[in-house]
Amino acid sequence: MRFHWFLPTNGGDGRHVVGGGHGLAPGSSGRPADVAYLTQVARAAEDNGFTAALTPTGAWCEDAWLSTAMLSQTTDRLKFLVAFRPGVVSPFLAAQMAGTFQNMSGGRLLLNVVTGGESHEQRMYGDYLDKDARYRRCDEFLEIVRRLWTGETVDFKGEFLSVDAASLGQIPDPIPDIYFGGSSPAAGIVAAKHADVYLTWGEPPDAVARKIAWIRELAASEKRERPIRFGIRMHTITRDTAAEAWAEADRLLAGIPPETIATVQKGLRLSESEGQKRMIALHNGSTSDLEIYPNVWAGVGLVRGGAGTALVGSHEQVADRIAEYAALGIEEFVLSAYPHLEGAYWFGEGVLPILASRGLWRDERPRRRANARVPFAAAGTR
Repeated sequence: MRFHWFLPTNGGDGRHVVGGGHGLAPGSSGRPADVAYLTQVARAAEDNGFTAALTPTGAWCEDAWLSTAMLSQTTDRLKFLVAFRPGVVSPFLAAQMAGTFQNMSGGRLLLNVVTGGESHEQRMYGDYLDKDARYRRCDEFLEIVRRLWTGETVDFKGEFLSVDAASLGQIPDPIPDIYFGGSSPAAGIVAAKHADVYLTWGEPPDAVARKIAWIRELAASEKRERPIRFGIRMHTITRDTAAEAWAEADRLLAGIPPETIATVQKGLRLSESEGQKRMIALHNGSTSDLEIYPNVWAGVGLVRGGAGTALVGSHEQVADRIAEYAALGIEEFVLSAYPHLEGAYWFGEGVLPILASRGLWRDERPRRRANARVPFAAAGTR
C-alpha cells in the first residue's frame, strides 16, 4: 500500500472543518496557503512516510502546478499528486509541463485528472462543454498526452482536439502515473482506458467493492499494458483512544453552525458530479447518524465538497478499517485531517507503524540513526 497526504492550497487549513474553499470563509483559525506553511505540511508528510501529497485544483485554491513547483524546492523526497483540468490547457502544453516538472524535480510528479463537475466553474475557465462532452474531450486529451510521452510524433484529429506532427522534447522520466476519479458511466469509460489508479471518495466497503468491480469489468475490455490500481480519498481523525477520536469529531461538528450546513448543502445539491451526489446521500444534510459504517464518519461532507468522509477511531481501529479496504483491492490511500500539519503526525506516528507491523506497509524512508541511550544511572560516578 501507498499513503499520500493533502496540501491545503485554499488557505483554509485550521482546527475546524469550516476552513475556506467551497464558498466558506477561512475564519479566525485559518492558516495561510503560503510557501512557508505549505512547506511545513509537505515536510510533515515527507517525514512521516507518506509517498506524495495531493494538491487540489479549482477557482477556490492556488494553482496546483505553480504551488507544487515551488514546494518541490523546499522538500527532498515527497512526490506531488498534481490535480489538473484537461479542458483548460492544450494536450501538448500539458505533456510538456509534466515532462519539465518530472525531469527538474527528479521524478516527483503524479497527475490527478479532474474533468470538472461544475459547469459554472468550468465557464470561469472559458470551458462551455457539458459534462459528457468534457469526458469525451478528456479521452482525446489523454490519448494525445500518452502518445507524446512515448516519444511518438502525433497526428490526431478528434471531435474536440487536434494536433499536427506534434513531437515532445521533454519526455518525462519516469512517465507519471495518471490518477482518475468519477462515478458516472462516462467517467468509468475514460478511467478504464487511461487511468493507472482509479480514485474513489470514501464510502462504506460494500459500495467501494461495487465500484472496484465496475471499473475492473470495464478495464478488462481495454488493451491495457498494466492492470488498473485502486485508491481512496478520505480524511482521518485518529487518536490514542477511540474516545479521544470521537471527542474530536464531536468538537469539529460542534463548530459548524446549522445555517452554514444549510447554505453549503444547498449549493452542493446543484452539483453535476455523481460522486458528490453519493457523498450527500451518506448524510442527507443531517447531523444525526453520521457514523455510516464502523469508524467511517460522514460529518466532513456537511460543509465540504468532494471527499466528505473520515476514518475515526483509535490508531488500531483506523488500521483495521484500512486493512478492510485493502482487502477489497484498495492499494493507495489519499488522506488528510484538520489541521493537516498535526494530522500528518497523528496518522504517521500512530497508524503507519501498526500497518508496518502487520506487513501491510513498508517504510521507504532512509534509515534513521537511532538516538543514543542516556546513561542516567551512571551519572556522577567513576
